[in-house]
Amino acid sequence: MKTFLFAGASSLIAQETAKLLQVKGHKVIGISTKPKTYEYDHFYQIESYAFGNFPALEEAIHGMVYFPGTINLKPFHRLKPEEFTTDYSINTLGAVAFTQSYLNNLKNTENSSIVFISTVAVGVGLPFHTSIAMAKGAIEGLTKALAAEYAPNIRVNCVAPSLVNTPLGEKFLSTPEKIESMQKRNPMNKVGTANDIANAIAFLLSEESSWITGQIMAVDGGMSTLKNG
Repeated sequence: MKTFLFAGASSLIAQETAKLLQVKGHKVIGISTKPKTYEYDHFYQIESYAFGNFPALEEAIHGMVYFPGTINLKPFHRLKPEEFTTDYSINTLGAVAFTQSYLNNLKNTENSSIVFISTVAVGVGLPFHTSIAMAKGAIEGLTKALAAEYAPNIRVNCVAPSLVNTPLGEKFLSTPEKIESMQKRNPMNKVGTANDIANAIAFLLSEESSWITGQIMAVDGGMSTLKNG
């Protein structure tokens, strides 16, 4: 049995990933700023993902995932300075604080793994994505820098999805017309599901990916590499 630690544990993708790990007999600890919504083996509710807010854990951690994110889509000229700051704080600085808080726990295990979440908007220029693309671009840089620094003992990878049908993205999928529009934009004619992303994350946490580190894995129906139509 291995122990995995999730920040942003209330997210649907986090819950689906936890199910995949728990069915294999692993232990999953959840941390969230929101109340408990899923039966994690242990759960901690915190005020924010800022430095100093994460609970101390004594046990060894085999893998950890930082799920918190934002979707703040606006024309560049309408974005306020505080919106850039908020997006960067939640997406990037929170990931840094989370990782630093449990780095020693990871060092106590062999072939431990960190997984971050980015977005297709980093690799593909999309209008109105300035703030989130900047914040997640920093996550991709963090992924590669940490992978280099901690190889071969800790693997660090990142999953970069396109739009996924979760509560975070529901305002873009709130009508049949919006869903159809999003499907047509994707080479696979599909909007991703939480389970699509969970499967990729579970793979990167597993021994099956033991020779993979420093990678940005696109799970986006081909949106980042294929021309649709």
